[in-house]
Amino acid sequence: MASSPPSKEIDLADLLTHGGNLASARALYPQAPEPWIDLSTGISPYGYPVEDLSAEVWTRLPDAGALATLLQAARKAYGLQAGDGIAAASGSQPVLSHLPQLFGATVVEILGPTYSEHERSWRVSGAEVRVVGDLDAVGRPDVLVVVNPNNPDGRLIAPSALLAMAERLGEYGGRMVVDEAFMDFTPEASLFSLQRPDNALVLRSFGKAYGLAGLRLSFAVGQPDLVSALRARLGPWPVSGPAMTIGARALGDQDWLTDCRDKLAAAGTRLDQILLAADLETVGGTHLFRLVKHPQMESILLKLLSAGVLVRPFSHDPTLIRMGIPSSETQEIRLAKALISAAPTK
Repeated sequence: MASSPPSKEIDLADLLTHGGNLASARALYPQAPEPWIDLSTGISPYGYPVEDLSAEVWTRLPDAGALATLLQAARKAYGLQAGDGIAAASGSQPVLSHLPQLFGATVVEILGPTYSEHERSWRVSGAEVRVVGDLDAVGRPDVLVVVNPNNPDGRLIAPSALLAMAERLGEYGGRMVVDEAFMDFTPEASLFSLQRPDNALVLRSFGKAYGLAGLRLSFAVGQPDLVSALRARLGPWPVSGPAMTIGARALGDQDWLTDCRDKLAAAGTRLDQILLAADLETVGGTHLFRLVKHPQMESILLKLLSAGVLVRPFSHDPTLIRMGIPSSETQEIRLAKALISAAPTK
């Protein structure tokens, strides 16, 4: 006899922290059909092809020349100015953990709700953190954090508005951190489309757009002295040799990125149709995910988990889930059937 599903409270407590908790989902729902469909992370389902790497990439310590090649590829891909400093890191998390010490801020405002690690990183440093709903509500923080496009709703703020905000903050010595982790497919909205203000640090993530999150690669771009201080904190080998080699190849392959954007747009349109057929409301999103709302979403979530479909719930609003882009027609069919079965009886 199949075991009873776990309680709703256990499910949400275990899956609310981040996407990608597939092992936890399997443990909670051992009777769910395999393979699981993991739509919880907002990572591209179309990974950049990883070709054979030389043995030296694996056996030698990361090479300074390879790091320079990677940073130059990132400069070109992101359209950086000559005066921009740039540092590479093994994902965004190490950078976030160092920001409180770099800035020495006591009052931080975060445009939210958004990626929770920003708030956590500042709070553990002892800073006073305030979450504000829009730019009009920003006071006089030492640091303002903006995720653009925002996670999880996809809200996109025009670079001109961010430039104006940076200028206002700069009047009293305030600074701004702009996290552009989901910006690769909308480069025209990047702060890099303008001349980056000196008091703005911009973060870019590699793994989401290129579907290689396990590679752990990110970049921080800002005023050279600040970036040099970040590099010193990250140490002499901030990213692995394979990450340097693969990252440089991928960032130099703009044709692949364009093709991927087109594939994601088409797959996103199909996902929208699936959600509409299941009577679910799409209230936001990007090329890489949709934010979906339903008044009985907690019930729908549990049924999706029972069907082997992992999505991202949120503690701040149980009527919402974030759903990534299915990777194949097989996944789309399974998702459509699971959503129809999960729909509450009218």
